[in-house]
Amino acid sequence: MRSRRPLRDLLPRLPKPTDTPAQIRQKLQLSTKSGQDAAQSAAADPARAVSLLSEREWFARINSEFAAALRQLGPRFVVRALHHAAGEPLLCVRLYVWASRFGQRFARDRSVRRALGDALWRRGPVVLSAALVADVRGCGCEVSEELLCALVESWGRLGLAHYAHEVFVQMPRLGLRPSTAVYNAVIAASVRAGAVDTAYLRFQQMPADGCRPDSFTYNTLVHGVCRRGIVDEALRLVKQMEGAGIRPNVFTYTMLVDGFYNAGRADEVFGVLERMKEKGVSVTEATYRALVHGAFRCHGKERAYRMLSEWIESDPTVPSSAYHTLLYCLSKNDMAKEAVELVKQMSKRGYLLDSTTFSIVIPCAVKILESSDLCELVDDFIKKGGNLGFDMHIMIIKSLLRCKDISKANKYLSQMVSDGLLSSVASYNMVVDCLAKAGEVERALETVKVMQESGFSPNLVTFNTLINGYLKLSNVHDAKAVLKMLMEHGFMPDVITFTSLIDGLCRTHQLDDAFTCFSEMSEWGVRPNVQTYNVLIHGLCSAGHVNKAIEVLNKMKMDGITPDAYSFNAPIMSFCRMRKLEKAQKFFNAMSKYGVSPDSYTYNALIKALCDERRVDEAKEILLAMESSSCIAANQHTYWPVIGALTKIGRFSEAGMFMNKIHRKTAHLGSSACLRVGSDILVQTVKA
Repeated sequence: MRSRRPLRDLLPRLPKPTDTPAQIRQKLQLSTKSGQDAAQSAAADPARAVSLLSEREWFARINSEFAAALRQLGPRFVVRALHHAAGEPLLCVRLYVWASRFGQRFARDRSVRRALGDALWRRGPVVLSAALVADVRGCGCEVSEELLCALVESWGRLGLAHYAHEVFVQMPRLGLRPSTAVYNAVIAASVRAGAVDTAYLRFQQMPADGCRPDSFTYNTLVHGVCRRGIVDEALRLVKQMEGAGIRPNVFTYTMLVDGFYNAGRADEVFGVLERMKEKGVSVTEATYRALVHGAFRCHGKERAYRMLSEWIESDPTVPSSAYHTLLYCLSKNDMAKEAVELVKQMSKRGYLLDSTTFSIVIPCAVKILESSDLCELVDDFIKKGGNLGFDMHIMIIKSLLRCKDISKANKYLSQMVSDGLLSSVASYNMVVDCLAKAGEVERALETVKVMQESGFSPNLVTFNTLINGYLKLSNVHDAKAVLKMLMEHGFMPDVITFTSLIDGLCRTHQLDDAFTCFSEMSEWGVRPNVQTYNVLIHGLCSAGHVNKAIEVLNKMKMDGITPDAYSFNAPIMSFCRMRKLEKAQKFFNAMSKYGVSPDSYTYNALIKALCDERRVDEAKEILLAMESSSCIAANQHTYWPVIGALTKIGRFSEAGMFMNKIHRKTAHLGSSACLRVGSDILVQTVKA
């Protein structure tokens, strides 16, 4: 039982007799200030404010508790409260109506308007119903122009531009007159919803209501027509804009860049940049992004690169941001060699790569470049002061290990240690996993020793990684030695440990030992999972014991483990190899009963087996089911067996139909290459 505190500890501390009156007053003032801070803190609680908004007399309640504090807290408090109420957009409207009574400082604040707009868009729509208007007027307020614009903007984002126009017509009933701000909101909503023609109608109506278009009005319309590729109309709008004394800004010209691309007039894009310079408008990163991304979007990647390279060479004022965007596009299109060339050009102009851009280039470089070219790129980056970081080091080491360039991989691994990047058990485990998967298990074991010398103790993940690495090399003896080390360090084998051991034993055809290991799992209190069963099923099928594999599959279902596609694939593929297609189809049909969707391996194995037996109509049915699946895409390896089978039985028109499907799916590889490969296969099939 908790001991009771002495009574004197519960009483307020009295001033000492030796305290002077001034000291006593100072202590009392501090105490009062502390109480005021507590009261202000309670009044600054946005959750409390939101809870009051849901009450029946919401306006009076929130006004009595928060009116005094709001003037001191400012718009930031309103933003916080809007975030708390984001799940209930109607409460956000109430909060905005209440805060707007305290002046334009709250009604027109950008952060407040942004938070309100996001809430109305994400959880909307909030319609301007009679009930909402009555709710606003019931607390002595009116639907303001600012609130109407926020609602209209949300309707546009939600595709309800038609409703925005209906409300616009009924503005007099709300006691509001059309203004440029309201017109802009309605026009922007129409453009966002793709109704550019309706936006033009409102634009032409503005002078009749005494409203003058501003730069936002024109830019919105320019954006609408440029998105459709009607760039001549965009140029006319810009000319009209200038005639009205409104100077086009960087947003106007950036949208024109996009418009020229959409119109297929790429040669005129760079003229926009020249015009910006003539008009004294600074080109921003957004403009350069539109320029580069537009080229790759509207042209083939080779043509886009040629065009942009010529521009870069001819213009010495191109900033580093344009290079970075181009590097991004090259990397995303697997153009690693071109990216390396561009990096060299950047170096000549004195531009250095930052770590962010280099981290985008590296994934492409490790896939495409030779190890020597990759190391040259990386070493040059480091030499110029670049910092690779942990993830990029791992990516580079993995690539070098795949190429069996062990010495260079060790070089970057040593650099990781010297740079202090291996600073936790998790970071060491990632390196151990990287080496083990590449077959360098002895080097992985050395890394574990370095890890221990650095003061980090290996954990269960470390040992499981080593065990799996040895078993991938069919080295069961050393895997068991690591298992012994695991237990000596006080760890107990888990499901990953047992699954790895069973997999290794199956790989070395020690099936009896694998089943013994499987049986021992329960003795250790470890429950097998779907991967454990799949390893056994696959091992049995590989050894030709399909019936035994089916027994394991049935046991798996009896033990309450839900099978996946991999569980069924091994028996189906085995039956296909044995030409027992009825049994294969029976298993294929059983998958849906267990809620398991076939994957590409299932479909491809069954289609090929049916085509080999010239049961092409059944194969077409399977292919049709595959095409109708939203999760799996049929590729050319799926179609070729069907095309070959149709050709062998003389159904050339159907074979041509499937050839056209392949052509459409592989158009990005080049139509001539696709047709050449297809025709070669048809010729070989006919000859056979």
